[in-house]
Amino acid sequence: MENDHPIALLGGLTPAQFMRRHWQKKPLLVRAAVPGFAPPLSRTELFALAADDAVESRLLVRDGARWRLRHGPMPRRALPPLSRPGWTLLLQGVDLHVQAARALLDSFRFVPEARLDDLMISYASDGGGVGPHVDSYDVFLLQASGRRRWQIARQRDTSLVPGLPLKILRNFEPEQEWVLEPGDMLYLPPGWGHDGVALGGDCVTCSIGMRAPGREELARSVLQRTLDETEAPESDALYRDPLQPATDAPGRIPPALLAFANDAVARLVGDASSLACALGEVLSEPKPRVSFDPNETAAMGGGIVLDRRSRMLYDDARIYLNGESYLASGRDAKLMRSLADRRALGATETKRLSPEAHRLIEEWARAGWLHGAADEGG
Repeated sequence: MENDHPIALLGGLTPAQFMRRHWQKKPLLVRAAVPGFAPPLSRTELFALAADDAVESRLLVRDGARWRLRHGPMPRRALPPLSRPGWTLLLQGVDLHVQAARALLDSFRFVPEARLDDLMISYASDGGGVGPHVDSYDVFLLQASGRRRWQIARQRDTSLVPGLPLKILRNFEPEQEWVLEPGDMLYLPPGWGHDGVALGGDCVTCSIGMRAPGREELARSVLQRTLDETEAPESDALYRDPLQPATDAPGRIPPALLAFANDAVARLVGDASSLACALGEVLSEPKPRVSFDPNETAAMGGGIVLDRRSRMLYDDARIYLNGESYLASGRDAKLMRSLADRRALGATETKRLSPEAHRLIEEWARAGWLHGAADEGG
């Protein structure tokens, strides 16, 4: 993606301008962001996907001030009639199951892959929505079919209506309002209150959400990964206290033992390379529901393309794919980074990989992590 070229998706802004002016700063409404846009799948396909137990789905039904929430899988008979107002079907991670949804998500890769979360699709009958709420992450709301009225506000009061099965703002006072038609898009930074209500039936909205891990959550994940992959040395240093005097307070932890523990932890977290490796593995880890389709007969003879479910990242020293890390350097590193950036390599580029890298590619293909460019599985 050329970050200095204007694109319709961002209303004629370049990705560089958008990130500088709007990202995590202020909303952006784009009319005809995707002219002629159609949903990545039909209503029938959407309902069928909701019935799949591998798909995270939710049904919200509003009746006045009452809300009912049901988690999937959602067989068709569990859905209200299309003519009934006030219900919404939400399908999370559609990009993991539908290639057209993955392609749509890829349109937003001017944001680092490590920050892209997933593509959620909501189907709503007339008056359907999830109520006024605040997201802790950036989101792009792309209208696919039907019409939806969006109201937004800078939300300083984040108190919630008690006793509901979802987080609905107690005090929401809209500051701006628009009706989005198919192809229109609204970007919202974190912390902006918003309420989207379907105007008429067959309202489909695609939500491109970002990952925003909490500091403590990320620290725990990285440290746990570091601990899991730290091998105990053959001769681990044992605590020694030859100068420990007799004590009349045997219940007190000796200061020297506390210092010994502090030094042990400092040695663990002081290894910048290990922490960087753990971070890459954590960020590239697929979601818990994700599974791949192994192909023991896979043979790579041309170009390659990452499976839509694969997460591939890199740093200066390593390549990360689906929670695994690989040291890389030279031409192999350059080509692997290109694979991560573009999610594909042409036949000529693939041939330039070393024999060791080719063996790795074939291993990934057998695991279902990537496919030949001509295959349908990616």
